[in-house]
Amino acid sequence: MASKAAAATAGCVTWRVFSPPCSFSTLNIRQCGSKLATQPHKTPKRSPFRPAASSTHDWIGPPNPLSNLRPIVYHVPGNESELEKRLRHLRQETEDWNHDFWTRQNISYSKEKDAFIFSSLKAKGLTVRDEHGRRRALDSEEMAVFYKSFLETNRLRHADYNKEWYRRNFTITLLMARVALKNMWRTVTERHSSKKNSSPTNDNK
Repeated sequence: MASKAAAATAGCVTWRVFSPPCSFSTLNIRQCGSKLATQPHKTPKRSPFRPAASSTHDWIGPPNPLSNLRPIVYHVPGNESELEKRLRHLRQETEDWNHDFWTRQNISYSKEKDAFIFSSLKAKGLTVRDEHGRRRALDSEEMAVFYKSFLETNRLRHADYNKEWYRRNFTITLLMARVALKNMWRTVTERHSSKKNSSPTNDNK
């Protein structure tokens, strides 16, 4: 897939499929910052941006501020077959599902982390900000308590996500293989037909 510079202004159009699933065992969370906690819990509207009809590539944009996944606009070939259309729709639907999961997860993570920090500071008799207006932070050992709790709370949710992610991408991979084989067979058939039609005929006896 080719990335276009103009895609940087495209906004959120759809969301990429083949980014590897994160593992909660290492706390590899698609975090977008604590500001998520104050944002409405809803999926951003898609940008109306679409590449020109003459485009022959998929377009990839900057990471979405909520899910941290890169948006993508799929190229729709003029002679798209039903199998190719099915593949494109499944990839699109899977990306939307993936974006929604990580948006919810990031918002939940930020809200719970802020609540934990506030509660811990309050227990010490401290405010969120110091006398200079700077935000207070907990040390790594204190935050480790929150990380462990968050991992345990979300372990089943993430396990279900991983199962669904592999199921969807296994189906996508099979469809991609079917499309590739079908296109290869069509190419071979067309070449054979072309050679057959272009071969000279012997009319002399």
